[in-house]
Amino acid sequence: MLNRVFLIGRLGQDPQIKYTPQSTPVTTFNLATDRRWKDRDGNLRSDTQWHRIVLWGSQAETAAEYLKKGSLIFVEGNIQTRSWEDKDGNQRRTTQIRALRFQFLEPKSGAIDSETIAHDDDIPEETEDDVPF
Repeated sequence: MLNRVFLIGRLGQDPQIKYTPQSTPVTTFNLATDRRWKDRDGNLRSDTQWHRIVLWGSQAETAAEYLKKGSLIFVEGNIQTRSWEDKDGNQRRTTQIRALRFQFLEPKSGAIDSETIAHDDDIPEETEDDVPF
């Protein structure tokens, strides 16, 4: 079985960093990907999909420091769905991409030049107690 996602897109807002009770950094942001095609009549069409990205550990800190709204990046990760009960007792569910690594695709002044930030073995294991949201 395989659960792997490869995305290239732009950040919809600046990354948000939080820390677990064990002080593990967790950064989240939305990533927009676009698909463009011509319809039967030759008209150019497009569709934007939004993906919730979650980064852990040192790469979470790097992303929070260097990424900004509009940054173009490559993300490799896996699809993860989690469920929880909100404060009103309602069952909630979300699907997100747990990034295994990411890469800058545009050089920016002060940013790390297209450097791969983390690999699978750099990502700490998470538990339900670690999720800060």
